Amino acid sequence: MVDFEIVREWLTKAEEDFEFARVNFEEGKNFFAQICFHFQQAAEKFLKAYIVAHELDFRKIHELPLLLRTCQAGDPSFDFLREDCEFLSTFYVDTRYPVHWPTQFTRGETQKAFQSAAQIRRMIREKLCWP
Repeated sequence: MVDFEIVREWLTKAEEDFEFARVNFEEGKNFFAQICFHFQQAAEKFLKAYIVAHELDFRKIHELPLLLRTCQAGDPSFDFLREDCEFLSTFYVDTRYPVHWPTQFTRGETQKAFQSAAQIRRMIREKLCWP
């Protein structure tokens, strides 16, 4: 049985990441790597919300293309998001360990990350009837 409270929590966290990144980007902040990371995180959480809502195989992974394939098991129309997921996956950074945080991203790449995350957000919200 679906625990809709958990679905709501995933969606709420996804919205927080998305809005944080959107506001910083639209305010002209030049923290492109961090903004892109949060767009990736938003997409990940939106996909996980769909997975939980449809009781699909939930795995604790961060690879958007793999999460998308899980969503496709429940709805083949998710293939529409394949390029967006592949693009956003490049911005994931495992922040628990010392790593080189890429800083060479451009405003154009960040704009594309915004558009990709927005596309994923729209589709998930529509499919889950989230206002």
